[in-house]
Amino acid sequence: MIGKILLADSGAGQSTEMLKMLLNIEPLKAAQVTILNVIPSQNNQDKLEEKKAESTTLLETAVATLKLEPGQVSTIVREGDPKTVVCAVAEELDTDLIIMGSRGLKRLQSILQNSVSQYVFQLSGKPMLLVKDDIFVKRIKRIMVAYDKSSSADQCLDMALYLLRDISGGQLILGHSGATKTVEDAAADPVLAPAIAKAKQAGIQYQCFSSKSKPGPEICRLAEETNADLLILGSPDRRPSVAKNLPDLDRLLGSSLSDYVRVNATCPVLLARTTN
Repeated sequence: MIGKILLADSGAGQSTEMLKMLLNIEPLKAAQVTILNVIPSQNNQDKLEEKKAESTTLLETAVATLKLEPGQVSTIVREGDPKTVVCAVAEELDTDLIIMGSRGLKRLQSILQNSVSQYVFQLSGKPMLLVKDDIFVKRIKRIMVAYDKSSSADQCLDMALYLLRDISGGQLILGHSGATKTVEDAAADPVLAPAIAKAKQAGIQYQCFSSKSKPGPEICRLAEETNADLLILGSPDRRPSVAKNLPDLDRLLGSSLSDYVRVNATCPVLLARTTN
């Protein structure tokens, strides 16, 4: 399911540490890793060579930190606009997952401060794991899935079970928010029933929660209260094919659930992309 990982490394944040944690999980131990560093365009050749040298050092440090076999990891240095270069390289490699650091900027801040991670999220159709700079990255044992019985949620559930199947003591956290009526026992919530059945069939321990609360704040609250190590959320690509190269301003400026969660969650967020 995840055979090729692209780490967009800016030299800041905790994205490399997050990748280390992922590579401890049995299904991902053999994943091919590409580490990308993008140099902003330079007018001066000497300055460009200086930046390339800095980039090479940064990538060498990342490779040493990951401690992977030489044939399992490769590095790329590119010059250009980081947000478009990351998207282009992800397509070139047909990567299964992009990992990036994030400052957790809100929508308008993201536009005004030219957030790379936010724009890659808008422009790429690839699954994306965002790791905010101010969170503590932990070994992955508890994975939360925001579940609503949609095809997107089913995809997230399958990914969580795929990751958890070989984790000793691993636990799935199922959260259904925005329910039409209060369910006293979350295990009796008909929306969660298919997910619970899959978890039981896979032999994965689980907790489940159901509420009528607004989805965004409730998902973030549950992730924090259950001490989730990773939150997986479906993020449908709502743009028509003609607009694939344009930012989704509705999601940038509107009330997108995935946008709310990526800003407010207290754990890393994996946004699984699906096409409507």
